Amino acid sequence: MTKEDILNGQVLLIDKPLTWSSFQAVNKLKYALKRHFDLPKKFKIGHAGTLDPLANGLLIICTGKFTKIITEIQAQAKEYTGTITVGATTPSYDLETEIDATFPTDHITEALIKETINKFLGEIDQKPPVYSAIKKDGKRLYEHARAGEEVEIKARKTTMYEFEITRIALPEIDFRIKCSKGTYIRSIAYDFGLALQSGGHLTSLRRTKIGDYAVENAVTPEVFEKNMLDEI
Repeated sequence: MTKEDILNGQVLLIDKPLTWSSFQAVNKLKYALKRHFDLPKKFKIGHAGTLDPLANGLLIICTGKFTKIITEIQAQAKEYTGTITVGATTPSYDLETEIDATFPTDHITEALIKETINKFLGEIDQKPPVYSAIKKDGKRLYEHARAGEEVEIKARKTTMYEFEITRIALPEIDFRIKCSKGTYIRSIAYDFGLALQSGGHLTSLRRTKIGDYAVENAVTPEVFEKNMLDEI
């Protein structure tokens, strides 16, 4: 990889670590590339789809002229694996906030779980989590939530292409999901808990694919930087 490669455009596959924001991952690469290749101060770099700090996995970072295809990459189907924990909910639908309610799980069977999956396949209506970056009345939803303000959130259409249960060890249910752009897996976890006549929240999430790009071909930001140093 050369300075010209970066400026002309590269698609870089990064395995974002847990607790890192997508912005942090982009910045790590940005400063590493600038330092090693003496790039212009404002060279183009950006990511194709945010991944929450509490999730890890595939983050696609584009440089130079390839930043023009970010929208095209974002529109592709995404695949995730993770864990839904049933019997409890949180306001954020994940581990960002504390449990706010608990529910029975004794009635939940493998048959009920597999039957419930069918309700989530195809085009579905989904309400984004109140703890999300969507704007409402000029503020991010999470800003309203943290201020204790109630806001009405409209449901959005999203498509679930595949929903596979890979492990059941109640209260944990592991899954693999392939879905369209704009799907909130946290909302799937919450809605899945409701559909089981219980509660649910997301306790782990890993993005494994975006279109034909796979996390198996990605490296962590630290390994990316080390590989550059090894080439010098």
